[in-house]
Amino acid sequence: MANILVVDDELGIRDLLWEILNDEGHSVEVAENAAQARAARLRDRPDLVLLDIWMPDTDGVTLLKEWSSTGALTMPVIMMSGHATIDTAVEATKIGALAFLEKPITLQKLLKAVEQGLTRGAVRKPTPSVLASVVLPLQDTSARVEPVSVPVPDTGPQSEQRFMLDKPLREARDEFEKAYFEFHLAKEHGSMTRVADKTGLERTHLYRKLKQLGVDLTRGKRVGT
Repeated sequence: MANILVVDDELGIRDLLWEILNDEGHSVEVAENAAQARAARLRDRPDLVLLDIWMPDTDGVTLLKEWSSTGALTMPVIMMSGHATIDTAVEATKIGALAFLEKPITLQKLLKAVEQGLTRGAVRKPTPSVLASVVLPLQDTSARVEPVSVPVPDTGPQSEQRFMLDKPLREARDEFEKAYFEFHLAKEHGSMTRVADKTGLERTHLYRKLKQLGVDLTRGKRVGT
């Protein structure tokens, strides 16, 4: 789970991005202007920032320059805009932006950009285990014991189910649909966004359907560490 800051003066955009990224298991902070963004960056130390270019007080490119010139650009920043020119996108990239997303932002492009940004940010921060592997002395392998493979039971979602057919059609159909959605929830780690995309249902319709079938919405939900 990552800590992501969304900076956009449009309430609808902030709410949409918050919902999608939160559904993906991330912790999301929102800001509607540069002042709030500065405070959130100092307070929460985000792993990634989604930054709108056109804002009423200080535009995103100016804020990006500020962070870059003061040494505060320590996290990947993805710029967003529905009206920016190619020159603006190139300028932001030269300053230090990782990528540029044009509004309206598609779900696939958003998730791909976020994944790439977090991967890039993780490369910048070596983990203690990586550092330890650098400074630890070489081990004596003269008396090495070969590891023993122990079979681990597969606890993932099961793609095959058995149903009792000697019952009314409605009951049998409900059982099938419940098992179907539970399978996809487990497979997508509880992400309603991804399940809606996989099953071809609109999110609101999907949510009502799961409630109707009595599906546990926390099933397979990703737990942050």
